[in-house]
Amino acid sequence: MKKQTRVNHPPEVPVPPDNRPVIAPIYQTVKFEFDSVEETGRNLRGERPGFYYMRSSNPTTRQLELTLASLQDRDDCLATASGVNVIAQTLLGLTKQGDHVLCFIETYGPTRQIIRRLLGRFGVTHTMLSIEDLAGIEHALATTATRLVIFESPTNPITKVADIAAITRLARRHGVVTVMDNTFAGLHQHGEYEVDYFLHSLTKYASGAGDVMGGAVIARSELLRPLRAEFPVLGGVLDPHAAFLIQRGLRTYFVRYREQSARAMDIAQRLAVHPAVSRVHYPGLPSHPQHALARAQMREFGTIVSFDLRGGAEAGRRFAEGLTLFARTASLGSTESLVMAPQMLKSRDLTAAQLAVSAVADGTVRLSIGLEDPEDLAADIERALTIAEA
Repeated sequence: MKKQTRVNHPPEVPVPPDNRPVIAPIYQTVKFEFDSVEETGRNLRGERPGFYYMRSSNPTTRQLELTLASLQDRDDCLATASGVNVIAQTLLGLTKQGDHVLCFIETYGPTRQIIRRLLGRFGVTHTMLSIEDLAGIEHALATTATRLVIFESPTNPITKVADIAAITRLARRHGVVTVMDNTFAGLHQHGEYEVDYFLHSLTKYASGAGDVMGGAVIARSELLRPLRAEFPVLGGVLDPHAAFLIQRGLRTYFVRYREQSARAMDIAQRLAVHPAVSRVHYPGLPSHPQHALARAQMREFGTIVSFDLRGGAEAGRRFAEGLTLFARTASLGSTESLVMAPQMLKSRDLTAAQLAVSAVADGTVRLSIGLEDPEDLAADIERALTIAEA
């Protein structure tokens, strides 16, 4: 072969069967081939295992999917390019014109936008209630033919806690599919409940480093089968290098989640007694309205601490700008601490009445607690609170 040909057909380096890599390699390839056209056809018809095109599957991505499924106590998973992407693809894959969706005011903003704008354009209607309104949920499901209910727990950013057992019980009674965004609670929580589809932003706790995006829908294999046919044509594929980085991040997932949750509890307790703070939203505090429910459903209470400053939005701005260890940005779950000021939390798609239900006040601040030293975090927050009160 001429050199110009060699660079496009490099020599294979086979690994003996008894000589395995400790860390699985990154299959950074779009295409796979079989030895014959016949075997290629068998794979495409689902008659034999293997890989053909990265948009459908890839060994690196598949390893991540199986790991995620096992953490959530299910047997199958589909990974996508981002958390919002998996929400959109799942809802598009599960609904059709004329369907009805039950969703909630406290839901993540982009989820509301997908339901109201994207699905709405295709003839999918919705009802939006408060996650606390169990009577309203029961009435809606009993009086309106509903395709699915989508909810999250704890909610973003106020950390309201959904009664998962009650919601899934009502949904099953009326033959309604349940979809739960489980990002805040993490991959190791809520798997014991009869949720049909779990959604996760892998950008958050799964990765942990804040340098890669991904999303996942986790369910029993028979429930994922129709989505597996639709996701490749929607094209929101997770790149294998991103999958590798997320898989690597999972190695420290439990250590990070538990340590960060412990720091969050400490911060929440300190904020609860500070005179500049009128209210702290953290499920681990006995003062949280759904603390008993959170204790019954969760092993750890998460890393998000939201609180209301008495001084309102301007005090929230001064507080956020007074912090030195917290990055003023969105997202959560990474090893560095983050803050969102009131001006960054406002939902522009909600009415005044819905904003009141959401419980996001003029002075609401959201903290995502990282892995910095607890005393350093506490001192930084104390200094910023002093600035906020000035």
